Amino acid sequence: MRRRAVRPLACHLAHAVTDPEVLIIGAGPAGLTAATYLGRFRRRTLVVDGGAPRACWIPLSHNMPGFPAGITGADILKRMREQAEEYGAVVEPDRVQRLTHDGDGFVAEMDGRVVRARAVLLATGVVDHHPDLPGVEAAVQKALVRICPICDAYEATDKAVAIIGQSDKGAREAAFMRTYSDRVTLIHIGAPDALSRRDELDRLGVELILAPLDAIDIENDRVTALSYAGQSRAFDLVYSALGTSPNAELARGLGARLAGDGRLEVDLHQATSVPGLYAAGDVVRGLNQIAVATAEAAVAATDIHNRLRQADGLTVAD
Repeated sequence: MRRRAVRPLACHLAHAVTDPEVLIIGAGPAGLTAATYLGRFRRRTLVVDGGAPRACWIPLSHNMPGFPAGITGADILKRMREQAEEYGAVVEPDRVQRLTHDGDGFVAEMDGRVVRARAVLLATGVVDHHPDLPGVEAAVQKALVRICPICDAYEATDKAVAIIGQSDKGAREAAFMRTYSDRVTLIHIGAPDALSRRDELDRLGVELILAPLDAIDIENDRVTALSYAGQSRAFDLVYSALGTSPNAELARGLGARLAGDGRLEVDLHQATSVPGLYAAGDVVRGLNQIAVATAEAAVAATDIHNRLRQADGLTVAD
């Protein structure tokens, strides 16, 4: 008979201590991966879950390594949370309103609670800019309107695809989709001068429509048409290329260095310009992918652990 695995001692210790050694802000793939690593490093770890991470929008991912039949975003997060908690991480629903320095560590002010930690990992992600249309968020959750061509453009092969854009980002995504289909249309809803290379769209065989979007028509869990300027067109798939805004306010308040797009700049160990403050996932400049987020989290967690070991005199001196 197979024995039930014994939960590590770290699990019980983490629940018994108020202040963690490491505070992780964000319970998406990056935050939960870092929590698993830190738990296995026997670090007291608290994950603050602000709710609805970006991964929960994924109806079915086919590019998640190890799941050839696909896996939902909800299942990804459930498995990752269970694994982090197995090794002692505490995951609590809350929001960090303010993050400040406190000697060699940090103070996080939450709703009715203050937490001190020796190191902080920001895994706060980004917020997607969806078209300002009724029901669009539900359409994203059902994959009727998509936001990540790198994730799922393969499923658009040989289909009629519409890209909704308001800048050159829309043109770049339309060009990317030409790998998969020769029926790609860019619906540019921004100012005409925000699209600087219309000649490139012609060269690449991308149809261009310059018009504000009036409605997305959905029937029987299918996008039947996009309506614009009194006209209507049917497409098999619709992508939104309206960009994102990084959740970097906490880091900005600490004076961390930001990239031009507002996301965090980090070194090769995922450390920000603020000592003891790390970042991983979509809030960091780079490719918005779960595989990337988990890799960054592993790097960050390992460096946090080694940094704390060094501070405690538990490393061999050079």
